[in-house]
Amino acid sequence: MKVFAIGDLHLGFDNRIEKPMGVFGKDWEDHESRIKEDWLKQVKDDDIVLLVGDLSWGLRLEEAMADLDWISKLPGKKVLIKGNHDLWWQSYSKLSKAYPELNFLQNNSLDFGPVVVTGTRGWVTPGSEQYKAQDDEKIYKREVLRMEMALKDAAEKMDEGKVLIACTHYPPMNDKHQGTDFTRLLSEYGVKTCVYGHLHGKNVWPKGLNGTLNGVKYSLVSQDFLGGKLKLIYDTEEEK
Repeated sequence: MKVFAIGDLHLGFDNRIEKPMGVFGKDWEDHESRIKEDWLKQVKDDDIVLLVGDLSWGLRLEEAMADLDWISKLPGKKVLIKGNHDLWWQSYSKLSKAYPELNFLQNNSLDFGPVVVTGTRGWVTPGSEQYKAQDDEKIYKREVLRMEMALKDAAEKMDEGKVLIACTHYPPMNDKHQGTDFTRLLSEYGVKTCVYGHLHGKNVWPKGLNGTLNGVKYSLVSQDFLGGKLKLIYDTEEEK
């Protein structure tokens, strides 16, 4: 079993969505085709693909269905978390009922045998340039509680030999690569790898950490940073 990750697909296949992504530069020109091409090359049905938010421009589930259908038809076991632009993501139960073939993460975890996956959206973190206490502190603290809830759920599924992988949409560290309550929790619960998205553009990518902090390996997996190619983050065969 292999575990891949990619985020920020920003799909808009529904005719009601007018979001031509090419206006954001060559990294976004026909990006859906490049993602699909690489996905089909790399992913087998038994593999896992972590999709770390900002998946569809749809404002309602009806507008996001064409994008979710596109994701559903690709190989692998798909795990989805909510991004800040995923306004269509309103009800976990409604989503799970509409797409039982997809795995939605919301304050919970998923057991795939050798791998347990958990995570939450996250938020702008203290110490970051964009963080404004009067606007962000309440949401940040709420998201920290959600992260802890998800990690506690994962801890109940962990056995000897299992690997814990976490997903967030926002970077869990601040833009100076300093620790936060998110990174503290990820370390305390023994997460091996955490993948995240949200950051776009060559001037912004360096604000995210691609490396190890307090025993956890962090990887930025926004699609433009990856050039439309899924990132392999874990391979059970290599660990044997």
